[in-house]
Amino acid sequence: MPRFKLVFFSPTNETSRILAHLFSKFPKDVGKIGDYESCAFTTRGTGQFKPGPEANPHIGSCGELECVEEDRVEVVVNDKGQNEEVKGAIRELKSVHPYEEVAYDVYRLEDF
Repeated sequence: MPRFKLVFFSPTNETSRILAHLFSKFPKDVGKIGDYESCAFTTRGTGQFKPGPEANPHIGSCGELECVEEDRVEVVVNDKGQNEEVKGAIRELKSVHPYEEVAYDVYRLEDF
């Protein structure tokens, strides 16, 4: 079974809500490692961005550099082989995340 690591960044006050939503929507696919569920790793840091003139920022103002306390969140996504589960998790992340542009990375995991 292919596995992926989904990494995303969120405002610290939104992280628990986003994770709870992903875990409840995809209980067998997101954050499941063996017999453990709702697994995630979160690191606190500072994100920065400057919304362009056409942006509709959740935080900050267009044209002004904004620094925000954010979480880097890492979860495993178990896929059945056609990348549908990881694509579904990303679609859901985008729909529930407060940011207009969600910053995320996806890594394919290997078993050794």
